[in-house]
Formats: sequence, C-alpha cells, structure tokens
Amino acid sequence: MLDSTSTPSTPLLKDELDIVIPTIRNLDFLEMWRPFFQPYHLIIIQDGDPSKTIKVPEGFDYELHNRNDINRLLGPKASCISFKDSACRCFGFMLSKKKYIFTIDDDCFVAKDPSGKEINALEQHIKNLLTPSTPFFFNTLYDPYREGADFVRGYPFSLRDGVPTAVSHGLWLNIPDYDAPTQLVKPRERNTRYVDAIMTIPKGTLFPMCGMNLAFNRELIGPAMYFGLMGDGQPIGRYDDMWAGWCTKVIADHLGFGVKTGLPYIWHSKASNPFVNLRKEYNGIYWQEELIPFFQSATLPKDCTTVQKCYIELSKQVKVKLGKVDPYFNKLADAMVTWIEAWDELNPPSEAASPAEIPNGSTK
Repeated sequence: MLDSTSTPSTPLLKDELDIVIPTIRNLDFLEMWRPFFQPYHLIIIQDGDPSKTIKVPEGFDYELHNRNDINRLLGPKASCISFKDSACRCFGFMLSKKKYIFTIDDDCFVAKDPSGKEINALEQHIKNLLTPSTPFFFNTLYDPYREGADFVRGYPFSLRDGVPTAVSHGLWLNIPDYDAPTQLVKPRERNTRYVDAIMTIPKGTLFPMCGMNLAFNRELIGPAMYFGLMGDGQPIGRYDDMWAGWCTKVIADHLGFGVKTGLPYIWHSKASNPFVNLRKEYNGIYWQEELIPFFQSATLPKDCTTVQKCYIELSKQVKVKLGKVDPYFNKLADAMVTWIEAWDELNPPSEAASPAEIPNGSTK
C-alpha cells in the first residue's frame, strides 16, 4: 500500500511518465509547479499560430510541438488532430513513449489541502494509478488501498485483488468545471469543498471526464484517449475530454480496467467566457442526450481484445448509430480510425521510437 502522506526522496516514476500540456501562451504557470514537475519530461503542444513563440521557464526538460510539426509528422493523418482547441493535447499522448501520462491545463495551479499544505497532484495521481481499482463492487469506505482504509464487512473476498487502474481523474478547487448554462446561472459560484476521497467509478457507469487534471496508464488505455474533432472548422467544442472519457470508460469496462475519480485537487484559476462557451457547446448540449444513451448501451464483441480493436469497433457503431444524429459523427468516426492508424504508425507494437526518431519538434 502506498502511504498518501509521505513524500518520496526520488520522484515516483521519474523515467516512466510524461507531462502533456496544451497551450497558446507562455508557460509562466510552471513556476508554481516547479517543485513537483521539474524532475519529469514535458511534452508541450502549441495550439493556434505556429509562428508565435512560446516561452518556457528555464530548468525544465521539455519538447515543444506546433501545428507545423503535427502536419509534417502525420501528413494527411494530421486531419484527426484538432486545431484551435485544447483537444490537440492528444498529439502529445501519441508522441510519448512513456508508460504513464499526466495532462494539465495552463490555468491550473497548485492547490492547498485544508491544513494549508500544498498538494502534489502528480504524486497523488501516480499513487492512484499504481494501486488497483474496484469497478465490480462498491466499497463504502471508497478506495480500500489508501492508508487507513480497507474493504468493509460484506465485501467479496474474491474481488479484493481489484483490477489494474487505467485512469486517474482529478478535481478542482475554485472554478468548477461547469457547462455554459450553469456558468450563466451561477457566475460567482466557486468550489471551496475539499473532499478527501478517491473512488472507483463502477462498471457500466459513465462519467464526465475533464482533461485539465488527468492521468492515465498509456500502455493500458492510451489509444482510447482521443479527444475527437473539436475547435476550428467543427460544429462543436468543449466536448473533447467528454468524448475521450465516454470511449475510454466503455473500453476499460470491456477489457477489465478501472477508472478512479476524486483526489487530487488542483486550483483552477480562470473561468472561461460563458457566452463563448455556449457557442461552442450549443450542439453538444443537445447531442449529449443521444450520445450518452449510445455509450450506455454500447457493447463490444469478445474478439475485441486490444484497445485498438475496441476503438475501431466503437467507430463503426458511431457511424451507424450517431451518423443519424448529425453528419458530423460520420466525420468523427472516420477520424477515430485515422487516429488509430496514426497511433500504430508512431507506436509499432514491437518497438518504441526514441526521442531522436521523433522529428520536427524542439527538445530542451
């Protein structure tokens, strides 16, 4: 069991984890994260104008890629990577050769727990990922693998080994992750509640995944972490992480992996414009009433034994069932296939490319 209070002398998974950050601005926010992030490698995906210079504070080990790099590396398959949207972060997931990924937005800062101690969000995500999940039976003391907790009376002993954890979904203090209508109704609402809990989302239950404070086991679930077609030229935005979360949860349930939510918290500093958000979300707010029942009823055949096979099968179902909702979903289904093809090209099963084999990005 991993002690949730101790700080290791050597950073956990130092050589097995990349931090992926999408951005359109200078990364001054990294200064606050320096004590926690500096030992790790950063993959920065610059969105928007590729001629703009993004400044990164000194002392970080990073590589930075912009749209020109995406186009050069993927060629025609670059069409599956969103432009002018934080969904471009998934290009970093594809590039990484590490086992684990942590991704964070550039308006997220270090939060403090109720005692005033700064929260090492990355360390907590790692602990979540390195301990099992319990998707088949709910433990009323939440995560039984945390220090000071265990399985309660009546919990089946046959299920106490748990399953591998694929995703760790963290939360936010200050600005909550609300949709535009809720933002408009509650413009001054802030989340001040710190709930000291981690729980496994049960099998068969979907959830709204937020990409601003998220970690996952890339080897277990990486190819499912496609953030879809959003932003420039698309009829929808702000559903990139939702789409990835729904697809990932269906596939994790099928393959027997777990998804945790709860700790760690970050401090979300900036509320996005609700009127801009409403324009981006408008179609999604209506479409999600069709999307969620689709994912709730989606089943995958037994011969789908890899994430890639599951994802291709899911893309077929998207085209058949959601294509009736709007032609956008036919385009998205094709992009899902392109994403898997591009993933497999950059990540051949028998070999892992070294950083030197990944051209056109600047490495520091």
